[in-house]
Amino acid sequence: MFLSLLLALPPITALVCRLLYRKRRAMEAVNVLGALTTVALALGVATDIARHGSHEFAGGVFYVDALSAVMLAVIAIVGGTAALVSISYIQHDLDERLIPDGRRGVGWYYLGLHIFLWTMLVTVCLNNLGLLWVGIEATTLASALLVGFYRTKAALEAAWKYIILCTVGITIALFGVLLTYYASLQAAGTGAASLNWTALSHGAKGLDPTMMRLAFVFVLVGFGTKAGFAPLHTWLADAHSQAPSPISAMLSAVLLPCALYGILRFHAITLAATGTTFSSNLLLAFGVFSVVLAVPFIVVQRDLKRLLAYSSVEHIGLMAVAFGIGGPLGIYAGILHLVNHAVTKALLFFAAGEIGQRFGTRRISAIRGVIQASPLVGWLLLLGVLAITGSPPTGIFISEFTIAGAGLAGDRVQVAAGVTIVLLLGVVFAGMLFHALRLVYGAPERKAERGALAGERKISDLAWIAPLVPLLLVLVLFGIIVPAPISRLFEAVATTLSPVTLNALR
Repeated sequence: MFLSLLLALPPITALVCRLLYRKRRAMEAVNVLGALTTVALALGVATDIARHGSHEFAGGVFYVDALSAVMLAVIAIVGGTAALVSISYIQHDLDERLIPDGRRGVGWYYLGLHIFLWTMLVTVCLNNLGLLWVGIEATTLASALLVGFYRTKAALEAAWKYIILCTVGITIALFGVLLTYYASLQAAGTGAASLNWTALSHGAKGLDPTMMRLAFVFVLVGFGTKAGFAPLHTWLADAHSQAPSPISAMLSAVLLPCALYGILRFHAITLAATGTTFSSNLLLAFGVFSVVLAVPFIVVQRDLKRLLAYSSVEHIGLMAVAFGIGGPLGIYAGILHLVNHAVTKALLFFAAGEIGQRFGTRRISAIRGVIQASPLVGWLLLLGVLAITGSPPTGIFISEFTIAGAGLAGDRVQVAAGVTIVLLLGVVFAGMLFHALRLVYGAPERKAERGALAGERKISDLAWIAPLVPLLLVLVLFGIIVPAPISRLFEAVATTLSPVTLNALR
């Protein structure tokens, strides 16, 4: 019941918002109501799965297990918060005449936001891996329109680059899906059910190992393009920097993990089919290389949102390392890091958007004294940077420490990966903190003071930060303790992705 309502609500909210674009207050009220209800329904589904285990819905078309439940909750929370933050963000841009078509454009924005949210929610609930491929492509199409929302030359170029590269990637992934289908037909001849996760997980050990190795390579490269793995990440910084900041938060916090979700489904099946560490080592390689490549771009970055985008490349690499290490500890650390990164990076993009509007620029060299100009926003930015770099006692410190510990407890390849990321994380910490301190301290330029900082903002700091309170609570809480029900759900994810369990289901 909850799932049916959850998947039906966002497109209804999107359509109503579009129809009410001439009535701004009514449109914003529908946006808020739809966002909050979506969060409540997603948490209801996750709670039900945590209590009663996985379920199939709609004749097996939809399947929700622990991994899907975590993704649903994270997507809904980040997306719902983005919808709330969008009210002040979009109103400012409307007042500044930055939005094409004025109020009509605002209606299109809210329609696009909720459709984008809907495509991600549907994607992580699909049982059939072929439909999962369709869902991931749908997230690209929905979000590309939002990347190019402002219709500037830079925004349109970023959207075009995003569509082309991710479509090429998703086409490569299609070969992996087809090879998996062929391997399944060879093993059992199950017809229409042969691409369902439930069927493949039961019969994974009977799949042709060579075929599944080749399939996973295609899937990893294809979905890895969308996930932002280096060197396939070249669309990411442009798209994140040009999209409206609430959309940038969704792109970084939950869209990238949606693509990673698809990889993990195939990874679990490949592990069980091959009985080797082939797919794990590939994840480790892509993960470590993503962290290595992101480091210099973080250190020398000049644009605030691009800085956060390259930080996302680093963290998606850390997740890949965790899942590549595998085992109960590695998988637990990976899913914990996914959640921690989502809430922290969303907070940072919301703060970056507010700073960009207040100062009229995203250039790091042109922004000074954020704490003096807007104390709540400045302290939020500093807290977010300390959290995203793994400073204790934040959640990312715990997940990064656990990832490193899992690596150092593994074989030689995993130990090497663990040592490498520990060293690189130190460099990232220094680079990010250097940028953050330059931003938050000092005196604001007089040019900025004559603008939004002089009181032209129509919303107070306290009202702006209120929707972010749940994210802040998760950021702080997970650095102290992971509540027992949530911890058990994370442990269930480790069970879901364990090849031992998959083989035992036969």
